Amino acid sequence: MPKAIIFDVDGTLAETEDLHRKAFNRAFAEYGLSWHWDRSLYRDLLEVSGGKERIRHYDDQQIADHLPAADRDRFIREMHGVKTGIYTQMVAAGEAHLRPDVRELIESAAANGLRLAIATTTSLPNVEALLGAAFGTRGMDYFEAVCAGDVVAHKKPAPDIYLMALEELGLAASDCIAIEDSRNGLLSARQAGIPTIVTPGIYTRDQDFTEAMLVAASLEGIDVLSTYSENQ
Repeated sequence: MPKAIIFDVDGTLAETEDLHRKAFNRAFAEYGLSWHWDRSLYRDLLEVSGGKERIRHYDDQQIADHLPAADRDRFIREMHGVKTGIYTQMVAAGEAHLRPDVRELIESAAANGLRLAIATTTSLPNVEALLGAAFGTRGMDYFEAVCAGDVVAHKKPAPDIYLMALEELGLAASDCIAIEDSRNGLLSARQAGIPTIVTPGIYTRDQDFTEAMLVAASLEGIDVLSTYSENQ
């Protein structure tokens, strides 16, 4: 049996990607930019992991309305910080909801001594906001290791964030199971050697999940521990 479950956050714990998209657009408006990311565009932009990296990538592709060339990195960091503030306010206001059976899995795993961790490219304040809204003040306490944001050199699909989670847990990859929603996340977990269940979200349903141990519409009705055992 696995000793730990390592969760991605956005699109996995909750269907938050469209909230992120709206928060980006509100931040762009506050900075006087004409940028607007619709759902079709955002689906493509999600191929780039990390919000700051996504902004930089989009700016690089623009013909006009570029970010200030002088100290662009600082500008991106500041604008991304504004976006994060907008997003966390939206989550605190109740606009994000856990996906089916996510709560049940987290609570039952914790009650039965299974260790829990998070490995995500989203920033720590976003994680704290979502877990706080979903579980209250005990939300972060469920997770022994929370690896988030810019704590590693290379974001998903690189394995760095999962390798960090394994190091903090002190476990081998074969002792864990990862739960993801995207191909970048799947590749990250698998390159770290971790068996992975994928529950695609609204932006990732058409992606290739060949390397997954199981692909399901959600965790509803899925026995994660049995799935792990049957595939070892």
